[in-house]
Amino acid sequence: MKKKIHLVVGARPNFMKMAPLYREFSKYPAEFEVKLIHTGQHYDERMSDFFFNDLGLPKPDIYLGVGSGTHGEQTARIMERYEQSLLEDKPDIVIVAGDVNSTAACAIDAVKLHIPVAHLEAGLRSWDRTMPEEINRLLTDSIAEWLLTPSIDANINLQNEGIPAEKIHLVGNIMIDSLCEFKDKAKASEILERLKIRAGEYCLITLHRPGNVDNFAGLDTIISAFSQIAEKIKLVFPIHPRTRKQLTAFGLDDKVAAIKNLLLIEPAGYYDFIKLQMESRFIITDSGGVQEESTWFQIPCLTLRPNTERPITITEGTNQLIKLEAKDIVTAAEKILAGETRQGKIPDNWDGKTAQRVAAIFRD
Repeated sequence: MKKKIHLVVGARPNFMKMAPLYREFSKYPAEFEVKLIHTGQHYDERMSDFFFNDLGLPKPDIYLGVGSGTHGEQTARIMERYEQSLLEDKPDIVIVAGDVNSTAACAIDAVKLHIPVAHLEAGLRSWDRTMPEEINRLLTDSIAEWLLTPSIDANINLQNEGIPAEKIHLVGNIMIDSLCEFKDKAKASEILERLKIRAGEYCLITLHRPGNVDNFAGLDTIISAFSQIAEKIKLVFPIHPRTRKQLTAFGLDDKVAAIKNLLLIEPAGYYDFIKLQMESRFIITDSGGVQEESTWFQIPCLTLRPNTERPITITEGTNQLIKLEAKDIVTAAEKILAGETRQGKIPDNWDGKTAQRVAAIFRD
């Protein structure tokens, strides 16, 4: 019997994870009816539509249009609207990815209606429950029927939490599927020419987590560090809408504008952003996905967080955690510029075949 599958996306990181899976399931039309559900958690055109186009995703079958709000408001709207979609469409399986509000909200909706859930990128842990993403991960893993993990450390975390072994499937990192599929198109991007920058002569910055941008002291510290680093290398900063809003709210726009070697640009599309990553000298970020992508590209990465749910990017990859102190950020950047970097390796199963392994589970 053909299985009806809902693939849920909500925020930009989900798009890169679900695009390979959508294409893989679509290869078996006699076995699967696949529908793409977009909650609208990221509703900005540059945060959503551009990535859909670059990744070759079709227009969503169901668009919930929840928009922004507090965690409670956004989660409640997702649950209210997606529950109605579940009742009307009656899927056999719901697949959610990552750790955003859409992930947990849609998983709870489905399980309460006795529809089994698969969690793609299961088992990751930061051990920091002050992070909303950690709560979303824990909730989703505790109720999912299939836990699809990206690396062996995630398997160990789930086993230690008492999850039955038969529910845990090591499938690999599906973000890498998208990198493998689109790296040639990314290489052809002309973003460097448009920005008038050269490969290896800039640092790429991404910044969006509440812990970094939602308080004046933290954001001011980071901008102070950028000011010092910019004396030695150009900084390219595709700015997240949340971060731009907070800079203005805290009165930091003039301080940013005074950094002459800082290039502040709009959020980039997928091809352009991957090109910026692969050609950078190093990266400063607070993004989980960028930690993984930089490891695959073997680009040094400084993560402005006290912890990470992706420790394999540190133990095997090119990532390191940096305390939110201006001197620590600047010192770490100076070491990279002085050539003090270690050669990481690409973790097992980060090979571009994760979607195939996932589909095989459900075909069986």
